[in-house]
Amino acid sequence: MFNFLNTYFPKGIQNALIQIWGLAEFTERYFKEIFKPPYEIKELIRQFFQIGNKSLGLVGVTGFIIGFVLALQAIPTLQPFGATALIPAMISISIIREIGPVITGLICAGKIGSGIGAELGSMKVTEQIDAMEVSACNPFKFLVVTRITATTLMIPLLIIYADTIALIGGYIALSIVSDMSISLYFSQIFDTLTFEDIIPATVKTFFFGFTIGLVGSYKGYTADRGTESVGIAANTSVVVSSLMVIIWDMLAVQLTNILF
Repeated sequence: MFNFLNTYFPKGIQNALIQIWGLAEFTERYFKEIFKPPYEIKELIRQFFQIGNKSLGLVGVTGFIIGFVLALQAIPTLQPFGATALIPAMISISIIREIGPVITGLICAGKIGSGIGAELGSMKVTEQIDAMEVSACNPFKFLVVTRITATTLMIPLLIIYADTIALIGGYIALSIVSDMSISLYFSQIFDTLTFEDIIPATVKTFFFGFTIGLVGSYKGYTADRGTESVGIAANTSVVVSSLMVIIWDMLAVQLTNILF
């Protein structure tokens, strides 16, 4: 395979294809290991806490700013036409379908993806992973499977949390120029949203979480020797996982348009 790549592709494309192939093999190994006992339940719960609970502050502030700014931008545009009552519907659809999941996914890629890449990269450099293998422990199951599973399950919850805070932020901005009650605000939101809005937006967040955990774990677990490789693993984890979040969102939008 590598002789074929050296013959027909330039160096940059060769490296990209090798990384894609390695990531595919890494994904295959994950799905094989996740169903094999023993199951690292304690480590999985610890990762839930590390990924979920410790990200609530950053995700909450980000969500509030998203909703607040979106409403502030919409108010001067719609208010001259007497269409202030349409702002809750516009905010809800924008946040639930696109802005909330994508921006929160990118925030999680920066915080969680880089953290996983740096942590596993430092363990690789200091030979802790090799020590686990020598001691008859399965480092892949303990370190990788737990982290990917935790991100797959927790990042969708973080995105739902951010969407909720964003809707509250939108109401606070709207209440500055309008006397709309919070009950009427959320009533209009629930009247506007349908299952076609919520289900695709929720499903794609699981792919966001899986990709962030997978890329961060792969880059850290396969890091080279040397201290500089830790920074490289963290940096490339953020770049690749952020790009994959945008690609997943693009594919989800196209698929949603076809199905619904």
